[in-house]
Amino acid sequence: MSDSVQLMADIGRLAAIAAAVYGLTRLLAHPRNPWNVLDVPNARSLHSVPVPRTGGLAILAGLALACILFGPHGSRQDIVAGGALVGIALVSWRDDRASLPPATRLAAQFAAAAVTVVWGGVRWTGALLPGVPLALPSVVRDAGSVVYLTWCMNLYNFMDGMDGLAGGMAVFGFGTLAALGARAGAVPFALTGGAISAAAFGFTVSNYPPARLFMGDAGSVPLGFLFGVMTLVASRGVAPLWVGILIFSPFCVDASVTLIRRLWRGENPAQAHREHYYQRLVMGGLGSARVVTLEYGLMGLCAVSAWWAAIGSRATQWVIIAVWACAYAALAMAIERWQGG
Repeated sequence: MSDSVQLMADIGRLAAIAAAVYGLTRLLAHPRNPWNVLDVPNARSLHSVPVPRTGGLAILAGLALACILFGPHGSRQDIVAGGALVGIALVSWRDDRASLPPATRLAAQFAAAAVTVVWGGVRWTGALLPGVPLALPSVVRDAGSVVYLTWCMNLYNFMDGMDGLAGGMAVFGFGTLAALGARAGAVPFALTGGAISAAAFGFTVSNYPPARLFMGDAGSVPLGFLFGVMTLVASRGVAPLWVGILIFSPFCVDASVTLIRRLWRGENPAQAHREHYYQRLVMGGLGSARVVTLEYGLMGLCAVSAWWAAIGSRATQWVIIAVWACAYAALAMAIERWQGG
């Protein structure tokens, strides 16, 4: 099969995944579906009426369909990471149906991360920043990788609080990783990223404001896990870890800064709240549709910057890091002044 024919076939499979997920979201959004679980508004919510939170099942079904259409790779890394993904998805689905204690959820996430790193060999490699080698013992790198994966799961869950946001981040984020994988000749990696992006797109069509359904923990936690795994795997030759973090920086920065602020004030990090920057923008009067559109623009700029960083010189990479550090600081100060004024 020629490369062009293979490309068209792969695009067709990705389109089929997106279409299947979208169709399933319509079924899961129906009030009579037997797995219906409603997300009742609470102190963290931006919605005012109960909405089904079963969309994560559609995303997971899309990933299962991808395994069928593209075929499993069969490596130990894929088997272990896939098993950990299934385990964390089951725990998260249980949490959607009847809330689990935060300690139980965290223990399950930590266990999934540890299994993936220790047995699956998914761990951080390469330099921390451009041209900055970091010689650390393997045990330190493994421990850091476990913490990183656990944090990725939680930050994605934290940021899943507005119509279209978490799904859109998955479309942009994993789509960019797929493009970087294709550029590096890592075809299985590229197809995996493309499949996750396609599944997320099928869901986001139904999740765009006003949302028909939410993804719930069964969608956000596995997507966070996949974000961590894919960026760690990418660090082996597709893109440095910092580039992967840049791609998902609209989530990483908001979740991390908000958590640090809450811990600094002595607040319980597990308590529901509406202090993320995107939540504050919505509550400030911009509305969900406008804010998520602005977020998509930010995600698109991050994607372009990540591609530029991957092909640019070391000096270019440092310029990109500096520009984004200044940009996020400026955005944070602008939101603070806007709300304060």
